[in-house]
Amino acid sequence: MTQPFTHLDAAGHARMVDVTAKQPTVRSARASGRVECGPDVVAALRDGTVPKGDVLAVARVAGIAAAKRTPELLPLAHVIGVHGVVVDLDITDEGVDISATVRTADRTGVEMEALTAVAVTALAVVDMLKGLDKSVRIAGVQIEEKTGGKSGDWRRA
Repeated sequence: MTQPFTHLDAAGHARMVDVTAKQPTVRSARASGRVECGPDVVAALRDGTVPKGDVLAVARVAGIAAAKRTPELLPLAHVIGVHGVVVDLDITDEGVDISATVRTADRTGVEMEALTAVAVTALAVVDMLKGLDKSVRIAGVQIEEKTGGKSGDWRRA
């Protein structure tokens, strides 16, 4: 049996899924990604000599703000209460590793909010570094795990 698409109505038009009848539950999602850059840029990050300033602080705030604005960017995402966002950045020999965890007590999950936080954090890092090296790149943005909701818990193998 073919299952109908959840975000299309009977006529095939896009629609937002109605979650009115769902009960709010505690949910979380964690996403990760990386900004890859060369050894000179990594050295500038570690030494705090990036000309634009504190890369990690700017990127962290950008990621938190982005998680809260996800429904403005994704037309079928629900406006939900984003109750907690943690963005972690770690300078490695390959670049900057990013992880974002988003939590809510609402009717739908926060996977898109976690992915948006990571993606915008990465964009902010690139923006702060592009004057040093035009070849920096964003890689591997993905969901790592989610908890709660109808589908239950999931973790990337």
